[in-house]
Amino acid sequence: MDASLSRSRARRLLLPLSAAVCALALAGGCSGTEPAAPAPEAPASGTAQGAVKRAPDDLQNTYQAVINDVLPSVVQIDASESLGSGVVYDDRGHIVTNAHVVGDEKKFKVSVATGQAVLSASLVSSYPEQDLAVIKLDEVPDGLKPAKFGDAGKVAVGQIVMAMGSPLGLSSSVTQGIVSALGRTVSESRAGGGTGATIANMVQTSAAINPGNSGGALVDLDSQVIGIPTLAATDPQMGDSAAPGIGFAIPVSMVRTVADQIIKDGRVTDSGRAALNITGRTVVDDNYRPAGVALVSVDRGGAAAEAGLRAGDTITKIGDAEVTTVTSLAEALADDEPGQRVTVTYTRDDESRTAEVTLGEI
Repeated sequence: MDASLSRSRARRLLLPLSAAVCALALAGGCSGTEPAAPAPEAPASGTAQGAVKRAPDDLQNTYQAVINDVLPSVVQIDASESLGSGVVYDDRGHIVTNAHVVGDEKKFKVSVATGQAVLSASLVSSYPEQDLAVIKLDEVPDGLKPAKFGDAGKVAVGQIVMAMGSPLGLSSSVTQGIVSALGRTVSESRAGGGTGATIANMVQTSAAINPGNSGGALVDLDSQVIGIPTLAATDPQMGDSAAPGIGFAIPVSMVRTVADQIIKDGRVTDSGRAALNITGRTVVDDNYRPAGVALVSVDRGGAAAEAGLRAGDTITKIGDAEVTTVTSLAEALADDEPGQRVTVTYTRDDESRTAEVTLGEI
């Protein structure tokens, strides 16, 4: 699909507790009949030149105001064997973060930017399919400040943003950049505790995000959270090292959808994500290249079963999107909705067939 990344090209932004934190050393006029008037020694107040001169100070003041406003709502989460970040969601002590930050843990230590003692928190629920989770402080301290969450429909390419969290364990850190692109579909690896989720409509940003930023805040200049930093791009040709300036955040619309359901019902009851309701595995051709997704099982009454697909069939296309692996199948469905009709191309007994499938829900 357009703007998609394979799971080998994205890494989680989670920091192992054993990782060391490094200290860095900071290291003339035009021709004419009249003589040219001497240039003023300094631009007058209120002139265009004066306005340009003041602009950097204005932007700096804006940055500092946003940081002072939002940073108290960003926390560091100690999940026993790893460190990540989180964002205070409401005044009842709910904190939203990534599912890969909480992992299989149920209890956490939370450090807030305002400097209170380390607080204890418990898992409310995790939703690995969208790599989101909600934890709750066991005791809510006075002055806990929920973040303001923005409108995903107003996020625009070129918009200035800041990433806040605990990269490399450096709590309350801030970096800045822009929204580089919208609508990215990114797949996360299962290696190292990743969820394997394929996430649609992610916000791509140039703000530096690193291990430990997972679950933190991507913030606009109106002090509103517009996304949760989750993945950084990697370059497999460079030994899976990071590709600088290419990071991805889960959009605020999905954060709200998942967090609100978890807080209300203790789990996600309506994912809004399309599915074929099958279990599949990647198959390879005679040259050992990925060639499709074989159906290991088909849920009775599910979308694929209702369309006549059965175990042993191999899916090769969803609409016009080629399907060669389980990941590419997930990416092909990522932008679709439950109830939408799609054409599925598949093979059965070496014969290519198609079926019109009304998509189900994860």
